Amino acid sequence: MNHNSTKQHWEEIYQTKDTARGVSWYQDIPKTSINLILSTGVDKNANIIDVGGGDSMLVDKLLELGFKNIFILDISAKALQKAKTRLGEKAKSVAWIKADILEFSTESRFDVWHDRAAFHFLTKEEDIVRYLEIAGKLIKPSGYLIISTFSMSGPKKCSGLDITQYSEDSIKKTFRKDFNHIKSFEEIHTTPFNTKQNFLFNLFKRK
Repeated sequence: MNHNSTKQHWEEIYQTKDTARGVSWYQDIPKTSINLILSTGVDKNANIIDVGGGDSMLVDKLLELGFKNIFILDISAKALQKAKTRLGEKAKSVAWIKADILEFSTESRFDVWHDRAAFHFLTKEEDIVRYLEIAGKLIKPSGYLIISTFSMSGPKKCSGLDITQYSEDSIKKTFRKDFNHIKSFEEIHTTPFNTKQNFLFNLFKRK
């Protein structure tokens, strides 16, 4: 799927579905992501980017916790607009970035890079390599990478698209060039339709 068709796919998803009830990845409270971010010990002025953050509730919780430099990146303008509308005035304190992560470039550098269920949509080797290059460049030395994917016992598709499943070993090998592995663990996510998805959460530190 090329850039334009990928963008169109996600615009249609967010145009036609209610995020809280219509998409499988929705969480009222992203507890695991918050706990992993807090476990890094970064201060409230840290630059935190949520890759594929779209209409996620993570930004709401980060703002409630007092984090001041939050960047939300998504390929879908509609997803970002939904989040902005929900946040109202608070949206003005967030940096909103409409971009394909594989084409993302910025002068900013990040203390925490969070990606819940965006990376696993990359199924081509060249796209995975490109993602690694961008993350390796934009995450500060000693910064943190928090990334979650479907595990080897999780779904093989999501929102009609193929995904890449990962084990702890394969995710460690994928990111070993620029990152030291801290921990990995699996967690069951219950979707709004009451189905179960097995995720692999991972925490790395930039070398």
